[in-house]
Formats: sequence, C-alpha cells, structure tokens
Amino acid sequence: MAYTLSINYSIYCLYLKDTRCGKIRYGRQNYDYEEGSIVSFAPGQVATTEIENGVKPSGRGILFHPDLIRGISLGKEMKHYSFFSYESNEALHLSEKEREIIVDCMDKISIELEHSIDKHSKRLISKNIELLLDYCMRFYERQFTTRSEVNKDVISRFEMLLDAYFQNEDIRQEGLPTVKYFADKICLSPNYFGDLIKKETGKTAQEYIQNKLIDVAKEWILGTDKTVSEIAYELGFQYSQHFNRFFKKNVGHTPTEYRKLQA
Repeated sequence: MAYTLSINYSIYCLYLKDTRCGKIRYGRQNYDYEEGSIVSFAPGQVATTEIENGVKPSGRGILFHPDLIRGISLGKEMKHYSFFSYESNEALHLSEKEREIIVDCMDKISIELEHSIDKHSKRLISKNIELLLDYCMRFYERQFTTRSEVNKDVISRFEMLLDAYFQNEDIRQEGLPTVKYFADKICLSPNYFGDLIKKETGKTAQEYIQNKLIDVAKEWILGTDKTVSEIAYELGFQYSQHFNRFFKKNVGHTPTEYRKLQA
C-alpha cells in the first residue's frame, strides 16, 4: 500500500534524500539505487510522489524564493541549471564522496542562516547556493558518463524515431519535429533529453534534428520531381519561404539553386 503526495511549488527546492521513499524509475528502467539521490523543483512545478506505508522519508534540502536571487548574478545564471526542469525520475545519484560535498555546501548555508543578518548575508548565502548548484551540474555530467550504455540506447531510439518521423506522412502533419516530441516518446523531460544528447554527440538535440531535416531535404530535392513547395510542406514547414531561408542558411544555396547545381 502507498499514498500519494502532491506539492505545487512556488519556490526553488533541492532535496538530498537519505532514505528510500518509494519506487523511482529512470525513464523506463529502475534506478541503480535510491538513497543518496537529489531531486530538484522550480517555481510553477507540481511534484507527485508515491510513498509506501510505513516509510518515513528522511533527508535534507534547501528551499529559496526567486526574490532572493533576483537582480544578482545567480538570478541571471539560473537558466543554465537545467536540472531544475528535469523530471523527478531523472534524479541525480551521488557517490559517498559527492554526497559529502553536497552536505558540506548545505551546512555552510545553514551556518550563514543562523548568523545574525548583516550586509554580507544575502551575498554569502547566494554564493553558497551557486556553489551547491555548480557541484550538482558537475555531478550530473559525471552521471551522463557513467550511464553511457543507457544513453547510447537513448541515442539509438532517437535516431529510429527521427527516421520514422520522415517516413510517416501522418506524423509529419503535426509540423516540424521538436525536441519535446522526441523527449516525450523516449519518456524523458525535454531538458534532460537535450542535455543527454549534447553530452553524447556534441550537438544539441535541436541541431541533431536540423541536420536530419537538411539531409532529408537534400535527398528529396535530388531524388524526386517534387516542387520545392511540395517538399517544404511535406517536411512540415507551413510556408515554402521559411523552408527556403532555412535551407539556404544551412547549405549556402536555396533549394532551387541546389537542385540546379547537382543536376
């Protein structure tokens, strides 16, 4: 038996779990382990956790309002901490040494909060939060590396889905392929999926999609008698002029010029 807990967050939250709280999965696969993991949430997110009866969640965390970092360097850098938009099934799993570092960062923040407020307080608190988040970024990059076999499977599935997208007319009627479309198909959040693709291939997911789009466009321009407008529409472009600009930006020639040059 279990019960479900839902929280609608209006603040930034980062939790370090000390005990197993319930079943957690990585995409469609079970996590390697569940203790010593970090989950994070941003304002506007709704988190739902299934907690087993008899289990008492234990851990520590840091919660801070967006106003704390507004107008300072951390506020401007928050968009780079993409893990705040990861799903809870894409948690960060820490080694014992990594856990010690995170706990040390949290302890420093706690000490500062217990100190009498003075003109240095806000800056020191925000700097320590930034240090904590930077370590999380480093450890997530390590996790992408240690999960290389799982990641390769994601890349393979992404490539298969890309091929299927351009082979299926019904799917293409949805318009140009998006990162969110493929992330949803692979059961990952768009940010986690994008970061994984970047780590594994050196290209962003959007660049990967655009390269495939260009390859298919070249194939259809040279291998069929379809007009440029027909190709644009079948690729998912709403207007052929948008396709012309996109193609020229990436190839250096318009579709018509490219067809003539290769004739």
